Amino acid sequence: MDAKRTAFFKNLLLEKRKDLMQQLTLIKDSEMQTTLKEATGDHSAYSFHMADQGTDTMEREKSFFYAQRDGRLLYHIDMALERIENGTYGLCHSCQKPISEERLEAVPHARLCIQCKANEEKTPSDAEAEEEVI
Repeated sequence: MDAKRTAFFKNLLLEKRKDLMQQLTLIKDSEMQTTLKEATGDHSAYSFHMADQGTDTMEREKSFFYAQRDGRLLYHIDMALERIENGTYGLCHSCQKPISEERLEAVPHARLCIQCKANEEKTPSDAEAEEEVI
């Protein structure tokens, strides 16, 4: 991959990283810094309705899920930026062949080509069924 395309993908990854960091900061500021009572504005000693507690708990759990998901994506973006720095970006980790630019545009942090990713995602039952056909 030439330097111009590598720079394009680096900028794309940096932009995605910036957006993720903003999302994580928003989640941290809005959900993780407050207690359940503070989030509802209730500062009394009385408990509130169980359904309200359940809804609030579910919303907090969703926020934690999104933060976890964004954290994993951030890790993959950081690894892709590291591959750019060491000159291995755009090469499949499995077969060492170049990853198509169309795939990298769709998933700039991809570490596997389409074929190797498809092979990775096959379940054992898929592989067994394929062997029976052959």
